[in-house]
Amino acid sequence: MFAFFIAGSGVFPSTFVSMTETAMNPADPILQVAGRGPVPASLKRFVWDIQSMVELADSEREILVIGRDLMARLVSSDDWLPAVFAAPSPGGGRQFQLYADGLERFSIVSTILWDGAALSVAQPSVWEIMGVLRGAMTRRGLDCSGDGCAQPRGEGPLLQPGAVDAHASGSGDILRLSNALADGISIGVHVYGGEIGRLSRRSLAPDGRMGEQPLGYANAENAPPYDIWSIQTVIRD
Repeated sequence: MFAFFIAGSGVFPSTFVSMTETAMNPADPILQVAGRGPVPASLKRFVWDIQSMVELADSEREILVIGRDLMARLVSSDDWLPAVFAAPSPGGGRQFQLYADGLERFSIVSTILWDGAALSVAQPSVWEIMGVLRGAMTRRGLDCSGDGCAQPRGEGPLLQPGAVDAHASGSGDILRLSNALADGISIGVHVYGGEIGRLSRRSLAPDGRMGEQPLGYANAENAPPYDIWSIQTVIRD
């Protein structure tokens, strides 16, 4: 049985500020107007378990092994993701930050891919665990040199809902995450071992040229990521 509780002041540095004061109370009507609603129970449990794992794990290998099981539980059902973090961009892909850790030890992100769309970015300098929530995806490495990239290496496995993929830190390989559906949206959920929105990553533009910059997030102003204030509660399993 797991039981986690976040105490009051003193746990986090005084410099950490909630991204939205309305998140202090998930039942606040102002938060409801913002569109994201209170944090889903499945995501709340996942955040607490990931935080506990990051704090207690002895190695990255242990994080990847335990994290795969936690992600598999999260993506075993697809009814928890708020609609504001699942909105597609016609013809392309976008990422939303679901949870922002005040100490930037990890971040949780959703990737939304339009019909047949793909994102090609470098594997970050931190570990990553991804689960497929809806649709179907493929994840393949690209042969890159100079300013462009060649065709993907091999076919890559088809990742269907509930599938989990994990990558250790530091490879820097360019990976293409593709929606395997020609007529449907696919959604992946990622947890990274750092604040991925701030890390510079090489990415492939539609014209085939390489760039390097933080990718950022598609969150609207009225739909910020959840933070420690919006999930503080007792969780029992």
